[in-house]
Amino acid sequence: MEILSAKNITFNYAGSQHKVLDGVEFSVEKGDFLLVCGPSGSGKSTLLRLLKEDVAPHGKLNGSILYNGAPINEYDRLKVTQEIGMVFQDPENQIVMELVLDELLFGMENMGFTTEQMRKKLAEMVHFFGLSDLVGKKTDKLSGGQKQLINLASVLLLEPTILLLDEPTAQLDPIAAKEFIYSLKRLNEEFGITVIMVEHRLEELFAIANRVIVLDEGKIVVDSDPKEAIYRMHANMRHYLPSTALLYLDISNDFQQEKIPLSVKATKQWLSTQNIAFSQGQDETLPYKEPLVELKGIDYQYSKHEAPVLYNLSFSINRGEWMALVGANGTGKTTLLNIFGGMIKPQHGSITYNGKKVRKIDSTQIGYLPQNPKIFFVQDTVRKEYQQIALTYQKKEKEITYLVEKFQLNDLLDRHPYDLSGGELQKAALVGILLSKPSLLLVDEPTKGMDPDFKKEFGTLMQGLVADGLTILMVTHDIEFAASYTTRCSMIFQGNITVTEPTKQFFRGNTYYTTAMNRIMRDIQALPPVTLEEAVPLSPVQSGY
Repeated sequence: MEILSAKNITFNYAGSQHKVLDGVEFSVEKGDFLLVCGPSGSGKSTLLRLLKEDVAPHGKLNGSILYNGAPINEYDRLKVTQEIGMVFQDPENQIVMELVLDELLFGMENMGFTTEQMRKKLAEMVHFFGLSDLVGKKTDKLSGGQKQLINLASVLLLEPTILLLDEPTAQLDPIAAKEFIYSLKRLNEEFGITVIMVEHRLEELFAIANRVIVLDEGKIVVDSDPKEAIYRMHANMRHYLPSTALLYLDISNDFQQEKIPLSVKATKQWLSTQNIAFSQGQDETLPYKEPLVELKGIDYQYSKHEAPVLYNLSFSINRGEWMALVGANGTGKTTLLNIFGGMIKPQHGSITYNGKKVRKIDSTQIGYLPQNPKIFFVQDTVRKEYQQIALTYQKKEKEITYLVEKFQLNDLLDRHPYDLSGGELQKAALVGILLSKPSLLLVDEPTKGMDPDFKKEFGTLMQGLVADGLTILMVTHDIEFAASYTTRCSMIFQGNITVTEPTKQFFRGNTYYTTAMNRIMRDIQALPPVTLEEAVPLSPVQSGY
């Protein structure tokens, strides 16, 4: 039964002639789990927001959106608000109340639910999601995963028939992201809630969705079941596909679309029927490099009434390496990054830079790329921003030109920074930071919101900077990205560093904080590969599946 459909949707933002969506048509059956993916700027988030009238963007819309067979704008707005729920990318932006209990009640109160109704629904929801320990807490004390779960529960208390999600796992650590995704699977399977999800982190989702729509330049280029979508995307959009499917597609000599494995379990089952020997992984021996920054015995707490965020932490980063810092939401990663950048000062401990003890690192030696690169820009064009930076740091025009060409930004120089896509904005901000010639670059969740193609381009660019001598410290939740590009990884837990190892060794030794490829291969050989590129078969694949 069709519950939602779009008929020849074309959309331009106010003041722009560019068609963000161009002739989009699709229909959604009741109970579908629809995954929407595609390059940054292809219109995914715009389309999702158009499906929920109270957050629809301003602009010119042609075509029609039907809900239960009738134009959606003819429905009572309160009814549609209740029946079509939405969870956004940033959990911070959706929470409005100070206490978790008040946040959960907020939507129901606005919809006019009785006290008895609210009490009953709240009790059910708290038991369903296991929220008993969170109900009495303040919302600003929750981790990112907990906040996103509260957002989801708040929406579900209104009993929506359709749930829209715009990159809901972008801010979540890998374990929290998996838990959130499987909560969605349970809601879809057990309660028949229709799910429409826009996402860039796709490793888990092809196994859960029953339909995949791919948008490119405002047009639908794929609309099919996941296995057919993988088959059609393999040639030109392979970076969007899960490692499980890519391993099968890349090494099978008896390829059949219906046999494409979508999960780690299915891939391991297929490999067990094949007589394949893979190249053995190697333990990394990194060349010795001098420490650039060393922290010893660092303590930091935001308030004397709260537990320390960092406690007796010791950590060092070597000159000319790209280091990743991983760990769950709320464990102190960004706090540690801010200490490196001099934005905050530790209460105890010492900092050594270039072999000398300092109170803080010279700010002229530090470049900082924040999660939201928009805050970097103050001028109304990218060109003016670079010219102002060059004036401040007494740089020559040729230095701007070199970086602009290296990062392929010539076509963006006269655009307003806020008009750039997420990936373009990251590159533009990075060029501005590099003009000051820092020796240490701090990067906080750089791949958030990046499509897989640009993520690969960004990783290659960053590796080039490291080869030129730059040192990079990156906080990330993107395990697959860190495994492919960084030299060493550290995990932070309860305010301290639990382990620091060369990247491949780090992920090979983890059970949960690791890549899909490592989970597939760990039972096959002693030193399993961590990335798809390492999984090289030494013998021909024998058909037998």
